[in-house]
Amino acid sequence: MATEENEEEDAKPDTPRRRRWRRIRRIGYWTFGLLVGVPLIAFWVAYLVLDVRSPQEVLAGLDKTVVLKYSDGSTLLKVIPADGDRTFVPYSQVPAKLRDAIIATEDPTFWDNQGFDPTGIGRAFLTGVGGGSGITQQYIKKSTGDDDATLGRKFAELVLATKITQEQSKEQIFESYVNIISFGRGTFGPAAAMNAYFGKKLDDSITWSEAAFLAGMIQSPSVHDPAASGDAHAARRWEYVRDKLKDRGYVQSDEKMAYPGAEVQAPSETRAGRVTYDEFHIKQQVLAELEQDGFPLGRLQQGTMTVETTLDHGMQDAAKKALQERLKSEPKEFRGAVVAVDPKTGAVRVYQGGDQGVRDYASTPHAAGSAFYPFTLAAALRRGYGPDVPVPAPEEQEFLGEKFKYPDVCGLKCTPRTAMRAHADGPFIALAKKLGPDALSDTARQAGIPETVDGTPTMREKDGFLIGPGIAIGRYPLRPLDMAGAYATFAAEGRRTTPHLVAKVRDESGAVVWEHTDTARPAFDEDGDESRRIAQDVTGTLTDGGGAALRTGEAEHGSSPDNQDAWAVGYTPQLATAVWIGSDDDRRLKDASGAKLTGDVVPADIWRGVMAAAHQDATARPPAAGPPPVVRPPR
Repeated sequence: MATEENEEEDAKPDTPRRRRWRRIRRIGYWTFGLLVGVPLIAFWVAYLVLDVRSPQEVLAGLDKTVVLKYSDGSTLLKVIPADGDRTFVPYSQVPAKLRDAIIATEDPTFWDNQGFDPTGIGRAFLTGVGGGSGITQQYIKKSTGDDDATLGRKFAELVLATKITQEQSKEQIFESYVNIISFGRGTFGPAAAMNAYFGKKLDDSITWSEAAFLAGMIQSPSVHDPAASGDAHAARRWEYVRDKLKDRGYVQSDEKMAYPGAEVQAPSETRAGRVTYDEFHIKQQVLAELEQDGFPLGRLQQGTMTVETTLDHGMQDAAKKALQERLKSEPKEFRGAVVAVDPKTGAVRVYQGGDQGVRDYASTPHAAGSAFYPFTLAAALRRGYGPDVPVPAPEEQEFLGEKFKYPDVCGLKCTPRTAMRAHADGPFIALAKKLGPDALSDTARQAGIPETVDGTPTMREKDGFLIGPGIAIGRYPLRPLDMAGAYATFAAEGRRTTPHLVAKVRDESGAVVWEHTDTARPAFDEDGDESRRIAQDVTGTLTDGGGAALRTGEAEHGSSPDNQDAWAVGYTPQLATAVWIGSDDDRRLKDASGAKLTGDVVPADIWRGVMAAAHQDATARPPAAGPPPVVRPPR
């Protein structure tokens, strides 16, 4: 019948319209062939040519040491997998709860797909949020050590995922996958992970809560480990896995599960004394930074790589000594952190997160208090206010519905300059009222305060959107790392860089495989001269007679009259340094003499000690000069 119709069609007169449609059909056939046929042929050829590495090869290749070095080339520390971390766990010995938690989180279609989930890949492509790689693809990625974000690599990954699905059973694939992935803390495989986090042997006694915790580590262990990011962040990740288990029917919706934070042990390397606590903080920060740049721990260990950090050996030791020496005569509850940043490059020269436990105080947010005022001043300068324009401020003021009462320290003629030096709070609350909370937040972000920390918005209320009245007095918590980086923008005369601890990554041959690149850019205005003027005016209000710009401050939480955080943050053209002193339980800070602790006492002493050691061979002349600051006595 079709032949007769074709003959009838051919018998029709050959008109221009028929010729045009004939060309269109030919183009359509060729287009369809190119879009479908060529990829299929390429897929088939790649399927025949490419080979999948055996799990035995992969496991043997993971036993590598990663060396972290100071900027002078001396060894900082080594990341060595703990004994037993390579213990192979057969599929039959992987507890069902842990297996289900991993599959529910990483690849819900694992048992049925042909190596990859087209829906997941399509969703990741359309939303642009990443992800989309299932368990088989992750195994291919880990086994090849190739994590490059290229179409060629992704195509090869899909081919190999399909091929291994044909060659091995799903049980064999899962067994290989779960034994080569990193769970963090230098562990590979579920047995080592269970021991590292819970100090237990891996068996069927594992709880759903423990299984959800371990499954949550797989995606980004350097970030999700509570020792690195705190229990609040780790709990949010655990809740995500718990919800996946319930949504996908592995756990009954009414099953009671609790975040097992109290059961999680301190990292094994600190308990064993393999590294000190302050070195552990550096290690975690470096690994988290590299993970964001496409170098997770597994990839580093596969390639016997060396990480060159930005840390200055001498300055790091001097900061540790200054912190320890000054705190040894103070109450034992005191905790401290020091971060120093090179204003020109953003290189972190000092990173001291404390040596009294696994909590990293340098990357933990603390209320900034009056150390936030330079950002308020910069916001005013952006709006045309001069540093010497009077800012009347009555003792009682209301801002966004909250009443503030501070003594009138410098009278009706008080200017931002005199207010900064007299540690007067009222004028800065008055400026906040004139400028609005968004102006303060925006300017702090321009200086370098990040939008989020561990997924939580900074300088916002708990809802993540509103800016409350507390921004006027620095009530919102900020990290010492970010404060040092933001003050570095003032030191660099209004040019901003990104604080970083990693300079380069080298492979076994010494070749550079990754290098930090960053270009300084104007922070406060697209016009570089205007941004410079703003920064110089801020520096002029902070500069003392000793040739450095310093702001000491403290923070009062809520309506409490007692300060819980004390800061000293300042800079020279060569270095911006932030010092924080506080406690684990936000108690009122009183020094050894019983006096209320303020920023110009213990924190300032530590700051001066660090800066003196750092500038032994340098001339510390600030971009602008000014009279010495007036420090506020304890009150």
